[in-house]
Amino acid sequence: MNKTSYVIDEMISAKTIAARIEVLATGIKARFADTDKLVVIGLLRGSFVFIADLVRELDLPVEVDFLEVSSYGDGMQSTREVRILKDLRGEIAGRDVLVVEDIVDTGHTLANVVKYLRARGPRRLETIALLDKPSRREVEIKASWTGFEIPDEFVVGYGIDYAQRNRNLPYIGSVRFTG
Repeated sequence: MNKTSYVIDEMISAKTIAARIEVLATGIKARFADTDKLVVIGLLRGSFVFIADLVRELDLPVEVDFLEVSSYGDGMQSTREVRILKDLRGEIAGRDVLVVEDIVDTGHTLANVVKYLRARGPRRLETIALLDKPSRREVEIKASWTGFEIPDEFVVGYGIDYAQRNRNLPYIGSVRFTG
């Protein structure tokens, strides 16, 4: 089936996302109030917009780093094989770490990343996901903070793509394929 024709329906507005990030940042600041520096690790590529907005709301000493992981390629379904495409530049041993994920779907990516990073000995490791699809979970994992729980729909926007398109939408949209 050719899935090149689709329509995007707004699911979560830019204004709603911004308001939720303020609330999430309050919880993160409270949790890490005693940190000398919080290492915020974004999972590329989908989290880049979320991480940018989130760190601007954190009144903490912050260092930003990125991991690029892949379990989707250009498709709509997870391959369940999580590959590290780009590793961290800095060390996290003994440090406070916040992993920023765009969406937790099956849970394989976040579970593998958490295991991978915990092996490096951070002082504390917490996770945040903008979106959560608990109905799709195959692995027992839950982010420390979640922006929005969504139904089992394919979404784009706010950094999240379909075949490298629609990352630049300022909102989260649900994709409806038309042909």
